[in-house]
Amino acid sequence: MFSRRQVLKGLVVAGIGSVSFGGYALAEPFRLGVTRYAISPPDWPRDLALKLAVLADFHVCEPWFSLDRLRHIVQRTNALEADAILLLGDFVVGHRLEKFSRAIAHEDWARVLAGLKAPLGVHAVLGNHDWWEDIQVQRRRAGPVPAQVALEDVGLPVYQNDVLRLVKDGAPFWLAGLGDQWAFWPRDGKKKVGGVHAYEGVDDLPGTLAKITDDAPVVLMVHEPDIFPDVPDRVALTVAGHTHGGQVRFAGYAPIVPSRFGQRYLQGHIIEDGRHLVVSGGLGCSSLPIRFGVPPEIVLIELGSAPAIG
Repeated sequence: MFSRRQVLKGLVVAGIGSVSFGGYALAEPFRLGVTRYAISPPDWPRDLALKLAVLADFHVCEPWFSLDRLRHIVQRTNALEADAILLLGDFVVGHRLEKFSRAIAHEDWARVLAGLKAPLGVHAVLGNHDWWEDIQVQRRRAGPVPAQVALEDVGLPVYQNDVLRLVKDGAPFWLAGLGDQWAFWPRDGKKKVGGVHAYEGVDDLPGTLAKITDDAPVVLMVHEPDIFPDVPDRVALTVAGHTHGGQVRFAGYAPIVPSRFGQRYLQGHIIEDGRHLVVSGGLGCSSLPIRFGVPPEIVLIELGSAPAIG
């Protein structure tokens, strides 16, 4: 996501180098909260009240995100009694965090995630680290990736530019999952756009939406929020992860955000031109095992439970 040097530079610039900061920053990754949003997008059906639990950016590893911690998150999520659970990628530890951690076998963390339960199912997309972990995937520039295989082996569907029509209380809606936008490292390793490397994606937004066959509302799962300016108002809600809310934030400002839009899609409920986006701050850590000002969160979205906001 971002380099150790960049993170340390951000801390120095912010003037935070005390022992108290270090202790808190190492403890915050083990906190867990539930962030709730009540949203009624334009034209959302009056008879469709939908509750979605969103989990993003696990980066499962020892000792920072153990199987016991994952089991606790599964338990907390199930207790929310969501209609559907959406997993937004980055299940595996990032390459840079491997310096401070030990990887956990894919089949082990996938087996724990299989404990998630919701009436309308559990649905997943992949994140950039899920693509980056396998050098052979990068060389052939094609999947499948190990995380996808592990999830599908325990019965959890992974969406790559695909859709599914679901029905609640007689009211239909579409769930769409976009392929990752940062799947492959740049071929030259140097080209940047908006301060971040110009990664090559496997995303196909027009092709994904073309699979929708009626006018029922659409919920779009993506990993990186940078696609949002291209999402048409045909999509009622886009949900994303990836940013970790900056992972380190001072007075609401994140020195480093892995997005070509900077702070624009940092975290939370964002409305642009009547289109709705929710960006999760995520659960785990990337690059360094620290969080500051951005505690891990389960996101719970209640659609159709608030006055319409355009």
